[in-house]
Amino acid sequence: MNNFNYSIPTEVYFGKGQIKNLAEIANLGTKVLMVYGGGSIKRNGAYDEACAVLHEAGTKYYELSGVDPNPRIDTVRMGAELCRSKDIDVVLAIGGGSTIDCSKVIAAAACYDGDPWDLVLDGSKIKAALPVVTVLTMAATGSEMNGNAVISDMGANEKLGTYSHWLKPVFSIEDPKYTYSLPAGQTAAGVADIMSHVFEQYFTTVSGGFIQARLCEAILKTCIQYGPVAIKTPKNYDARANIMWASSLALNELIGYGSGMPWTVHGMEHELSAFYDITHGVGLAILTPFWMDKVLSDETTPKFAEYGRNVWGLSDADDDMTTAKKSIECTREFFKSMGLPETLTEAGVEEKSLPVMAAKLKNTFKKTYVPLSEADVLEIYQAAL
Repeated sequence: MNNFNYSIPTEVYFGKGQIKNLAEIANLGTKVLMVYGGGSIKRNGAYDEACAVLHEAGTKYYELSGVDPNPRIDTVRMGAELCRSKDIDVVLAIGGGSTIDCSKVIAAAACYDGDPWDLVLDGSKIKAALPVVTVLTMAATGSEMNGNAVISDMGANEKLGTYSHWLKPVFSIEDPKYTYSLPAGQTAAGVADIMSHVFEQYFTTVSGGFIQARLCEAILKTCIQYGPVAIKTPKNYDARANIMWASSLALNELIGYGSGMPWTVHGMEHELSAFYDITHGVGLAILTPFWMDKVLSDETTPKFAEYGRNVWGLSDADDDMTTAKKSIECTREFFKSMGLPETLTEAGVEEKSLPVMAAKLKNTFKKTYVPLSEADVLEIYQAAL
């Protein structure tokens, strides 16, 4: 296990009625920029309840709506300018990962003199940020409890991630009831996103991370147990609660401390979203089994067999290679069972774009779990087509 520095500073208010704790935002400032996407927060009650608490707390708030599922740098620029013109003290994100990511970069851009895209290209340029508070309405990205943000420049077909400890929310409110109204497809995509975050940390060449691996397996089993339940019975509180907490634990750095390494499938999916604006979790669900097929080898078989036995409960009687292959098929079938597309073609991706996307990733995966060349990446894209 590698050395690490433990720091997860975000305070979490989890459970029913925790929106009342939004009143704590008054300790951070008196002027709030409320950022959200479409009308879902008004249908699920989060908007009205948040407004009521803000009003009671005596905070003045301005609104920035219309954040896209793959948040745009243009929206970040608009939000940063609004922060400066209204002398905003706090950025409040009400929504899922896209809204939270956008809010984080707005908060940093408001404290930066240059173009906000600079901060996406190089997170080390983030030297300050307005405090960020979140009210989570979709379990998927884990952005409610980490310093990550992903922003797109659709004109340039770029979707890039940035990171800074300045972007970590001061506190987050996680009430599972706000996810009751999510369509089945969004719930399924969110579960796939959570599982992909775990896979990126579970499949590692760093030895000695026994406890990290067991935590990863617990989160994966939680998704497998409760994902289908949430789709079948959307207002099942325990299912929604377990998935929501799994989302936070999957990417708050806890399971990667001491054993983390560069990711693969997320980078490949970002190209799909940058070119075709597809839902992130959908792209991950499509690519993951094909990536697994590609990297399975004599060297990686023991890890895949471990995954099959500990997560899927596959028999110890089979040899490692048989178990490894079955574990990949279980993964593929699970995503399919939740109604997620199995191929890139189903998601609207065209073959002509695959070489261009692969070329953009030419030198990206040299130090990943299994290093991939441009040709390897293209092979995965083509297999998934």
